[in-house]
Amino acid sequence: MAFLSDTLGRVKPSPTIAVTTKAAQLKAEGRDVIGLGAGEPDFDTPANIREAGKRAIDAGKTRYTAVDGVPELKAAICAKFLRENGLTYTPAQVSVGTGGKQILYNALMATCNPGDEVIIPAPYWVSYPDMVLLAGGTPVPVICGIETEFKLTPDQLEAAITPKTKWFIFNSPSNPTGAGYTRAELKALTDVLMRHPHVWVMSDDMYEHLVFDDFEFCTPAEVEPGLYDRTLTCNGVSKAYAMTGWRIGYAAGPVALIKAMGTIQSQSTSNPCSISQYAALEALSGPQEFLADWRRVFQGRRDLVVSMLNQAKGIRCPKPEGAFYVYPDISGCIGKATPAGTVITNDEVFATALLEETGVAVVFGAAFGVSPNFRISYATSDAVLREACTRIQRFCAALV
Repeated sequence: MAFLSDTLGRVKPSPTIAVTTKAAQLKAEGRDVIGLGAGEPDFDTPANIREAGKRAIDAGKTRYTAVDGVPELKAAICAKFLRENGLTYTPAQVSVGTGGKQILYNALMATCNPGDEVIIPAPYWVSYPDMVLLAGGTPVPVICGIETEFKLTPDQLEAAITPKTKWFIFNSPSNPTGAGYTRAELKALTDVLMRHPHVWVMSDDMYEHLVFDDFEFCTPAEVEPGLYDRTLTCNGVSKAYAMTGWRIGYAAGPVALIKAMGTIQSQSTSNPCSISQYAALEALSGPQEFLADWRRVFQGRRDLVVSMLNQAKGIRCPKPEGAFYVYPDISGCIGKATPAGTVITNDEVFATALLEETGVAVVFGAAFGVSPNFRISYATSDAVLREACTRIQRFCAALV
């Protein structure tokens, strides 16, 4: 009898975490490594949010809370959805979890049966397919290449839907590409979904506030109110408010689904950290002006990275609408060899050679479902990004 569960064989460790771990290991060994794998802001959590966490400790708010969130935070989430997205929810329609990942996982665990299909546009966040597999469902990736700016077309969505489809996972702006869907592009997708009433929508809006130029964020239930009763709108405080370690995600949707998610959570982690919940309450209810300042910083970094990568031989890098990632295409590097003799047969070989020969750590594209590409997180300083991109340019120029 095998000791480990058969379920473990259906999933793999997160490649993004693996890259970050490898970069940290090489740094510890004395190597000059620039890690561009981790997807978290380099800003400190704003002072007012930190102070709210301290006040919660001093006020003794350190005990168990309601399984899926304190009433004050749920009310603030409802206010946020109304204020920013024009969506009306009651606290009974809101679930708070230990990070956005748990929210998505709870929903899939609460709804997926063997044979249920989940449509996932690729490139995708590395965890989506594995969470579906853990929940017993079947991920259905749909390849969205550089020719469509890494965005799903209505025809692709229509072709992917079958009688077994249960969920469509939507992420805009996207991890890993930063691609954002305009209102018109999203409306074209929701028109397809309106023709298939058995398909539910899981909208991952984690990068909502990280959009650039004149791009305007929108979410499915906002664009098509007819989808309201079968949409789970998911978000969190980690990316926009630099609160990755606080571990608070949230979602709103139909009461029956929210209750089912609460049941899953009650038998896994129970309530999210009480202190983090009160910090998140301040994040959503407190001053928001700093978000515009941070967006300007991220936009400048995006422009720097896109410009420098497009000057690298064999690389083509689209300019994303949001998030803090770029997803350059390396088709022009495939088949070439490094001075050390390594033949670049795919993007994983490219990323490995880049790390070993230049000390720049990126995540290879196959981890996100579309190759040959790699992902860079530009959530670090201009100086670091400039040095990293210079090393990438030199690496590509040396390929023969």
